Amino acid sequence: MIGEIIAIGDELTSGRITNTTSGYAARAFFLLGHTIRAMHTIGDAPELIGATLKAAIGRCDFVLVTGGLGATTDDLTNEAVVAALELNTAVHPCVQANIASRMAKDDHLAAVSLAKLAHLPEGAEVLDPECRMAGYLLRYRGKPIWFLPGVPPQMEILLRTKVLPALREFDPAGAVPVCQRVYRTCGLFEIEINKRLHALEQNGVQIGYYPVAAEVHVSLTARNLERGVDDPRFRKADAVIREALGVNLYGIDQETLATATGRLLMERGMMLGVAESCTGGLIGATLTEAAGSSRWFQGGAIVYANALKEQLLGVDPDLIARCGAVSGETARAMASGAVRHLGCDIAVAVTGIAGPDGATAEKPVGTVFLGLATRATVSERLCHFNGSRRQIQEKTAQTAVDMVRRFLLAS
Repeated sequence: MIGEIIAIGDELTSGRITNTTSGYAARAFFLLGHTIRAMHTIGDAPELIGATLKAAIGRCDFVLVTGGLGATTDDLTNEAVVAALELNTAVHPCVQANIASRMAKDDHLAAVSLAKLAHLPEGAEVLDPECRMAGYLLRYRGKPIWFLPGVPPQMEILLRTKVLPALREFDPAGAVPVCQRVYRTCGLFEIEINKRLHALEQNGVQIGYYPVAAEVHVSLTARNLERGVDDPRFRKADAVIREALGVNLYGIDQETLATATGRLLMERGMMLGVAESCTGGLIGATLTEAAGSSRWFQGGAIVYANALKEQLLGVDPDLIARCGAVSGETARAMASGAVRHLGCDIAVAVTGIAGPDGATAEKPVGTVFLGLATRATVSERLCHFNGSRRQIQEKTAQTAVDMVRRFLLAS
């Protein structure tokens, strides 16, 4: 089936809030074999809401609308729908009862405001039986239109438990689920990956490439496979991709670089420490996003000032004076100091120029030195990153974690 998604809210069109709900929904529909032809992000303007909705209904088999279902004066979706589709408004008894049960008897003003939630387009089928979350299905001229809250957690629950299962009812032909696998890589440029996998694109599968900071994510997509990911055609393509990417492939689908590295650390019974200058704690934050990271991450030191490099990690001040804070020698000393002072088995350190200031002719913005140390070895790496200050910091953090991963694979 063909659908469109409409996200409503001035907070979205002003850029104050990022529209994540549309992407989440589009991904879910895609994997079920449905096609999303367009995604619209519009403000809280009733006439625009109505016009966008009517146009989408005329083009598609189904429509998903998110946002504008709340009780405040800027939530105008229901009113816009009633006007655009020339429907009547009806008070939904379940919603009304739920509001009444939750309000204090003397809170008249709040009750009047929340009463707006019960005024829905006539024929609306509320999705949450207990009426704790706004959201309903409206059947209009034989086409389903789902209205979901703009709050991402609520929207995702209703989409997953109500919308997706119900969509089968309106799909007599039966959409064929799409098989897709995402390969997460670090260390190769997008153009190089494309070169390695280009021949595979001629074999009835789709290959997509998406750079993410220092990573590139590669997608393998195939349709009409009777056995899904176990189909011989999909399995053959999967094997070709894995071989072509080699050690640069660190994870599949949702696996992160941190979890992949953490798994290797646990297999070897090692604890990791970090020493950060230009990333200001970003490496530690990236690592601790992984559940269970306490089993392999010891901790770290944010040593932005040279004095702290000396005091907390034992870096020789003469070395900094001679080679500079941004140097391979200092990165090596920071990593070695982290192993000694943090009590870890392996440590990675970074020092660099994230910009926009601090650059020299010899060390432009984006110059980053990484150090890696164990109790027996120490090494360094020089990188030149581009982009904004934040982008340089993110690339540095990813490269640092990947440096640890590659060392573990080789050891």
